Amino acid sequence: MLDRLLGRASLKERIAELERERDDAVARMEAEEERRGEAARKRQAAEKRVNELETRVTELEDRLERAEATDDAPPEFRGTETLRPGRRDEVLARLRSVETAPEGALSAFVPDGGAVPEAVASSLDGRVSLVRRAAPTLVYVDDAGLVACALDPPLAPDPFCEWRDGFRVEESWFRPAGRFAFGLARSDTFAVGVYEGDERVDLATVRTDVMDEHDKGGFSQARYERLREEQIDEHLDDCRDVLADLPSDLDRVVLVGERGVVKRLAEYADHTAGSDATGKPTRALDDAFDDFWTATLRLV
Repeated sequence: MLDRLLGRASLKERIAELERERDDAVARMEAEEERRGEAARKRQAAEKRVNELETRVTELEDRLERAEATDDAPPEFRGTETLRPGRRDEVLARLRSVETAPEGALSAFVPDGGAVPEAVASSLDGRVSLVRRAAPTLVYVDDAGLVACALDPPLAPDPFCEWRDGFRVEESWFRPAGRFAFGLARSDTFAVGVYEGDERVDLATVRTDVMDEHDKGGFSQARYERLREEQIDEHLDDCRDVLADLPSDLDRVVLVGERGVVKRLAEYADHTAGSDATGKPTRALDDAFDDFWTATLRLV
């Protein structure tokens, strides 16, 4: 009676009602976080399975190539060499120096997963599987069998296959030329420079504090994943702003870095590639730039 007279009964009822609403909201939130956490676990499991299947496919492709070889033992590269700029230029000069009779030098570019041209297959005979393993790659073979190599260029040309009196070796495939932008994109680090040849003339960087991928601290898995993705989204928005403001007179834009991040920014680039360069933005950009313009020579 006293509670009713003083108005406390209605307040107690309202408090009880709000407490029930609060409990329902907490239950829904916990259920949603559990659902997000389960989705994150399923996604991680799916990514792991994809990696396992890709590895298995590669193994089976290698077994198929060995089975297709005419010899009992599978063919192997006669040698492999990483070509840094100085050594790269020396090797390119040697290839350019080769002179043959008309249609004595075969040059071709075989894209990743693309068919090997018949001229390359017939010239290399049982070693054609090596070209498939090296792709995407340039192939150089002469009709006397003195030269037989695969050389991967930093900037891949369109597929071609031709016989001439010398090898087709274009500077623009291997060396920085003209005026262009080169950028490194990671989930928390971004740097892009404008270059004239191999000289950087302008630079812009973005650094964002993003939660560590493996340390969720006191957060639930679902909330942690959500907050981390939001931070990455904000970081990529800042990266897009920088890319959109690049000069309009550039010959090309090259973007390297974490493949998932680069894929989300690919619309701003003419060429993309993976890179594991890390550290402070400017130093990481320099390392990525040097790695990108490095070629690999394989003797077939």
